Amino acid sequence: MIRFFLKYKGSRLFIFLLVFSLNAFSQTNNNTLHLFVIGNSFSQNATTFLPQMAKEMGKNLIIGRAELGGHSLEQHWGYVEKFEKDSTDVKGKPYGGKSLKMLLSQGIWDVVTIQQYSYLSSDSSSYNPYAKKLVDYIKKLQPNAEIVIHQTWAYRADAKKFGRVGPAQLAKSQLEMWQKSREAYRKLAKQFNARVLPVGDAFEEVATNKKYGYKKDTAFDFEHPVASNLPDQTHSINVGYFWNKQELAFDPNHANDAGKYLGGLIWYGILFKDSPKKIGFKPASVSDDFKSYLLEVASKVIRVSKN
Repeated sequence: MIRFFLKYKGSRLFIFLLVFSLNAFSQTNNNTLHLFVIGNSFSQNATTFLPQMAKEMGKNLIIGRAELGGHSLEQHWGYVEKFEKDSTDVKGKPYGGKSLKMLLSQGIWDVVTIQQYSYLSSDSSSYNPYAKKLVDYIKKLQPNAEIVIHQTWAYRADAKKFGRVGPAQLAKSQLEMWQKSREAYRKLAKQFNARVLPVGDAFEEVATNKKYGYKKDTAFDFEHPVASNLPDQTHSINVGYFWNKQELAFDPNHANDAGKYLGGLIWYGILFKDSPKKIGFKPASVSDDFKSYLLEVASKVIRVSKN
């Protein structure tokens, strides 16, 4: 009788410990994300502050990267073909001397993101067959990984030119570039039944806001700029004008710290399924007021994207 009791108690204890261990593992797993990013400078921009955000919120983030500036889906796939044809061909190993296969094979990835080159993002015909080939390749190497689409953003309203919407045809404005790219990314997401990181929508929300949207400084003399003087670019989320030695340079495409912060909020909220409003971190160059607004934008865009 005593032996039966001890055996019964021992069994219950074993079951309890097993359930507790599985639950603890599940909780740890929910706070850990193995993220692999296939992209270019825009994905680098959007994830610049993601590690700080994740760390502050007690998340364990491991990031793998296959990113090359100005690269499209077609170019990334081209490197795969070169490597598969000849694994010794250095042209198939452009990521610091490694191929996409080599990088993807370094561990188990929960999420793999893909995106189009921003200049081509508004032209839906530029996505396939390369996106399909990449996704099939990823799934072959990482069958349990979730494919997530990074929706890139339109260029600033005062850009000299915008992205391509079709062969030999450019978008006429920031609005058209955003509309066409959003449509193309949504179509791609539907093709793979994938979630979207709606960074482009968040950028457009800021750009069109009456109070916080960037407005070109009409008082600045762009024809005869004086070294070190810059136009007013308050609330810009793109790099814009800056001095490169003695030349006034212009980058309306890439994100500045505020834009990188906004992109990070979107990635954090979507990937960790957690409210970005809890995040206290912000880059030093972003004002408290603008930070509060960007938190509102990110929360709103994430909420709308789930509907």
